[in-house]
Amino acid sequence: MVNIKNYLRLNKLPHIWCPGCGNGTVVRALITAIDKLGFKKDEIVVFTGIGCSARTNAILDFNTIQTTHGRTLAFATGFKLMRPEMKVIVITGDGDGAAIGGNHLIHAARRNVDITTILINNSIYGMTGGQYSPLSPQGAYATTAPYGNIEPPFDICELVKAAGATFVGRGTVYHIHLTIDLITKALSHKGFSFVEVISQCPVGYGRRNNMRSPYEMLLWQKEHAIMVKQADKYSKEDLKDKFLIGELWVNHERTEFMDSYNALVKRLSEGMKGGEV
Repeated sequence: MVNIKNYLRLNKLPHIWCPGCGNGTVVRALITAIDKLGFKKDEIVVFTGIGCSARTNAILDFNTIQTTHGRTLAFATGFKLMRPEMKVIVITGDGDGAAIGGNHLIHAARRNVDITTILINNSIYGMTGGQYSPLSPQGAYATTAPYGNIEPPFDICELVKAAGATFVGRGTVYHIHLTIDLITKALSHKGFSFVEVISQCPVGYGRRNNMRSPYEMLLWQKEHAIMVKQADKYSKEDLKDKFLIGELWVNHERTEFMDSYNALVKRLSEGMKGGEV
């Protein structure tokens, strides 16, 4: 069994997350996947932005960089080009990743940069007071939607798949073994890999939406998640208030961005040797 303490900055504990928050479980899933794959701590760099998810880099004992709100993938892409031998991981939230950072997300997927992104989706802007996010369910209540959110949410997995990501998976905090497996596969994948983890925010979201305890929110995850391999057994009507979990998309055919970049450098270098530019 993995010794979690080996991967944590113990002098930074206790963390600042609210009781019942799912972020700690996602951190454990990431550490378990890294330990399983045998990465050395110095081989890994974790980028975060702003928000509850960003506090992961305070306690993770890897190379960690906290960036500006929503720009995490832009920083991570630049770093990957400079240090391609490093395993680059981005941890983001539904505000940081799908709202202000949404543009960087789709372009990182389009480029197929070899970065693993974990988006913790708790359906709310938790740190700034419980405003609704682009991933809040339609009809959900928030401080900025006291009569119910009228906007439909993104299916963020379908969005990054359409943009060009070559590994896409969705897990939940409740389905922790599946989530560990998805993060392990994402870290092993060459190209832009993306794992959405449905999480719970009992303070910012749950108490406004009749789920006042972490237990009720975990039960909601259990009852609304459908394994993608079993989706064919359900009618469209049965699936309308459910979401699919598992390995949603894998594409080994697309060329990874650094391979394209290195091929360009080689082609130009050979041309210059021959007197061409």
